[in-house]
Amino acid sequence: MPLTILIAEDEPAISQVLKAYLVKAGFQVEQAFDGEQALHVFKETEPALVLLDVMMPKADGWTVLKEIRETNRCPVIMLTALGDVNYRLSGLNGGADDYISKPFIGEEVVARVHAVLRRSEAVNEENSATKYGHLFIDRDAHKVTIFGEDITLTPRDLSVLLFLSSQPNRTFTREQLIEHVWGQDYDGSDRAVDLSIKRLRKSLKKWPESEGEIKTLRGLGYQFCVYEKEKTNFPISLLDH
Repeated sequence: MPLTILIAEDEPAISQVLKAYLVKAGFQVEQAFDGEQALHVFKETEPALVLLDVMMPKADGWTVLKEIRETNRCPVIMLTALGDVNYRLSGLNGGADDYISKPFIGEEVVARVHAVLRRSEAVNEENSATKYGHLFIDRDAHKVTIFGEDITLTPRDLSVLLFLSSQPNRTFTREQLIEHVWGQDYDGSDRAVDLSIKRLRKSLKKWPESEGEIKTLRGLGYQFCVYEKEKTNFPISLLDH
């Protein structure tokens, strides 16, 4: 069954062009032409990914993104004619997974959609769940809990956490994180890494500092530090009982 993409774009001509390219690429497409309709369609259809225009009537893209992120980790790619870097950073800081400026080429949008879906679905193929003190990461289920409480992360932030935690106490540069998480086709600012780490630290604030942290090594990069002597691996088969 084809994956569903929601296009939230108030200009019908642009929306129709995007739909044509995505349908040709094998996706099913839903459309919304204002922010309120976008949220309604999102809840009704539960799409695999959202192409979200920033400037829309009734509710702008920032508002729609915020509401989606309160309950859902669905990948979101922002669309905007605004080229200012501050808008790009606002989208990434708000939990967007990618950012495309207008005018754009249809084939590029399709390629970005495929790339974001790959990152959100297959960041880490390890067949185990790991507990770092009271922080529990189930890689197959893409689930994170602290003291048994579910932690909601954006697909991009989850990807960063899965990658860093797959090799505890190893330092990765911004360039390595961009290559492994964002992908080689990413052409945005490397500040996206800093923003993702900032959001992760906020989300993991209940993880006791005595057990671990995401550490910044100035001039070197980032490290998922584990201070307990051992981490515990759980086969997925045991977690199902």
